[in-house]
Amino acid sequence: MVNIQTNRLILREFEDEDWVSVHEYAKDAEVSKYMEWGPNTEKETRNFVKGARTFRRDDPRRHYEMAIMHKEDKKLVGGCGLTIFDAGMRQAALGYTLHREYWNKGIATEAASCLVRYGFEELGLHRIHATCDVLNIGSAAVMKKLGMRQEGHFLEERLIKGSWRNTFLYAILSSEWRAKEVLKNLNPPQRSDEVQ
Repeated sequence: MVNIQTNRLILREFEDEDWVSVHEYAKDAEVSKYMEWGPNTEKETRNFVKGARTFRRDDPRRHYEMAIMHKEDKKLVGGCGLTIFDAGMRQAALGYTLHREYWNKGIATEAASCLVRYGFEELGLHRIHATCDVLNIGSAAVMKKLGMRQEGHFLEERLIKGSWRNTFLYAILSSEWRAKEVLKNLNPPQRSDEVQ
């Protein structure tokens, strides 16, 4: 069972009863606007949570779908996941979704950063990539904050909800991530009371 904690968040495995909290954001058309799924029916949300629970029994495991818990609010506020699509080449895809009330607070970046760390440090991945609709500037900003490079810009690459969508592809290698971590440790951010 995977359980990762940060100052504000807990990333944990989904449980059956989580579908109610997941449905609060999964039924929101604004949340799923750029996604291939949604807005969800209750049945679709229940099936997602059931599938997430089933994945953890796979051996070898390839799907890590995690609930994002907000510690202070004691609420499930989103989900993030890693899907290992090429085990031999140690490559995975990253995804994340967040309740609209928690947008623009750094939570998606914090959660995704933890999962990237888990992928490189615990799963031994070599490369992690993520995609987003080019109009989804919030998601692209998260990927940039994670230190991912834009590797592609695909025109009309996906047919989603009846419209052809343009897609950005971002990626980061384990060596790039480790170099970024070293730099971060050499140059820790200053607290506001330390700034001259």
